[in-house]
Amino acid sequence: MNKLYIQFFLLLILSIFGACNDEWKEEQYEHYISFKAPLDNNGVANIHVRYKDAAKSTFLQPLIVSGSTNNESNFSVQVGVDADTLNVLNFERFQNRKDFYYQQLSSNYYSFPATVNINAGENTGLLAIDFSLKGIDMTEKWVLPLTIMDDPSANYKGHPRKYYRKAILRVNPFNDYSGNYSGAALLTRMEGQENETPVVKSEIRSYVVDENTIFFYAGNIDEERQDRRNYKIYATFTKTGTVTFRSDNPNIKFVVNKDASYTISEAMDKVRPYLKWRWLTINNIDYEFTDYTMIPNVPIRYKVAGSLTLERKLNTQIPDEDQAIEW
Repeated sequence: MNKLYIQFFLLLILSIFGACNDEWKEEQYEHYISFKAPLDNNGVANIHVRYKDAAKSTFLQPLIVSGSTNNESNFSVQVGVDADTLNVLNFERFQNRKDFYYQQLSSNYYSFPATVNINAGENTGLLAIDFSLKGIDMTEKWVLPLTIMDDPSANYKGHPRKYYRKAILRVNPFNDYSGNYSGAALLTRMEGQENETPVVKSEIRSYVVDENTIFFYAGNIDEERQDRRNYKIYATFTKTGTVTFRSDNPNIKFVVNKDASYTISEAMDKVRPYLKWRWLTINNIDYEFTDYTMIPNVPIRYKVAGSLTLERKLNTQIPDEDQAIEW
């Protein structure tokens, strides 16, 4: 009796494990289509695009097929622009501060195919987005909101969760001189208070204007100011190592006191030999400007002097420049 019981028990265990093994051979999830565009703390996916005056730059946006087994179908996935999600994002994050709103990138700055083909045996596809960014004003925060379109006649299903089905791409064009500079050595003082403790910003962000020009905001003014566009300072880099500063707003009474220059130095990382460090330093910064909008009818004169340093880390094993730079 005991022997029969043991045999029955062993057969039961084998049948259970056999059923589990057969179960794992089958698909456990839907083969949903989704973007690979993880969001940052601001609800957008930052992408970096090399700025070119006279040519297009292509960014490859991945699409993935979910599931526990390989894709065995040919998919022709339709992709479109989704302004509604952008409107919801802006209101939920910024409420009535419309100067903080992300702006939808105008269609004259980009193009992409209407469909992305994912072949049987493949679990990923690439949406090639061509950017032509000449003349773009980076005072605004430009985004390209994308979505996987519904198509009842198609054999694919877009992911039901919006954070997978949609991609809010924050477009960050870059050139050799743009990025986040260390501002620890740039001192801002109010005129007449040169002996007082200066204002120092730990980081000063610069934005692309063209292949050789960037802009940043004067003195202690940053992205939080609603009137920030009035205080753009343009810096143009020459091949001879000089930097020229200018402003296109006569109201700030911008004056340059010294000729600035820049230097570039590079070194390979001692621990990770494939990683190249690159430092660009702007020397002899010395200019003055007037903040004429902070206090109505009370212009405040500032003097700014010092240097700025931009640090980049480049992975020499990655051929695509936008991916090689460790942003």
